[in-house]
Amino acid sequence: MTTYTARPIDPVVLKELRSADDAGRRMVPGTDEEGGAPLRCCLRRARPGERIALVAYAPLRRWAAERGADPGAYEEVGPVFVHAEECGGPAADSGYPFAGAHRVLRRYSAEGRILGGELVDAVDDEAFRNAFDDPSVALVHVRAVEYGCFLYEARRR
Repeated sequence: MTTYTARPIDPVVLKELRSADDAGRRMVPGTDEEGGAPLRCCLRRARPGERIALVAYAPLRRWAAERGADPGAYEEVGPVFVHAEECGGPAADSGYPFAGAHRVLRRYSAEGRILGGELVDAVDDEAFRNAFDDPSVALVHVRAVEYGCFLYEARRR
């Protein structure tokens, strides 16, 4: 069992993104012929033939809005893959998704400000323990190294 919670994009937010994404664009679904796209709705890789879409998502903006915080210039909008239709979400306690590669753990304060980031060889309890060691860290974004894309948010359990 993992100590920290890997959070997919919330189903209510997914519904909004499938209508109009965080850049105001309509979703354009397609088929992932080869499979492998990292899906942020269910925190797994797409299987060949699944219908998916690439949408613009502002994870920090949405997190900050829930808390009345203002991330200022740290607010980012970036591309994420999601299923084109509603899915069942991630498997129960499936561990840490997309863990088989180098990742960046970016730490944020309760005000939505970046407190730092770290390149990690493995996404595991130790990496998150180090990231959350500072009590001023409110959340951590796990990001891909090669493109910098948001993969998921982690919080303390």
